Amino acid sequence: MFGTIFKLVLLIISQPAKAWEMLSTKEEKDDEFLSRFIYPLIGLITLAAFLGVLLTHKDFDVTLALRTAIKTLVSSFGGFFIGAYLLNEFWQGIFHRPKDMHLCERFVGYSSALMFVLSIVLMLLPEFFFLQIFVLYTFYMVWEGAPIYMKVEEKEQVKFVVIATVIILGMPRVVSFILTFLMPGLNF
Repeated sequence: MFGTIFKLVLLIISQPAKAWEMLSTKEEKDDEFLSRFIYPLIGLITLAAFLGVLLTHKDFDVTLALRTAIKTLVSSFGGFFIGAYLLNEFWQGIFHRPKDMHLCERFVGYSSALMFVLSIVLMLLPEFFFLQIFVLYTFYMVWEGAPIYMKVEEKEQVKFVVIATVIILGMPRVVSFILTFLMPGLNF
């Protein structure tokens, strides 16, 4: 399963147009995408957060590792589902298309592939913080996927890409900020 996920993530990152073309013809059941792509990736992010704290901090602090893993898990899940929900609402409200939560979930999930990979790498190797700049490549991935996967018309493509990219990149950070604000014990 992880081999298939790795190949798909690599394809999405390295050749977004080809990946979106392939994904647009792929038939997936409603929860198949979640159980075969999103849940394993978020699980890997959470595991990387736990191990990253244990391996990179001077003290062997299991409590800090657990808090970090919990915050990462909730931020990733919350960011993904709130992002998909918001995109679905904008899909109907701004772009006047019928709501399709499963389509928006898949688009947000596949577009988040690079962000998920960078999260895993940065949790395990925090000294490579400068790699965060590559998260901006998500803009290009969304640009390529908008007309192919979401069938966005050319005249609305820029507006859609900006909205979708802000949602995809921003929601996990917003959820993380809210968690830190509401539960100061998660601030480390």
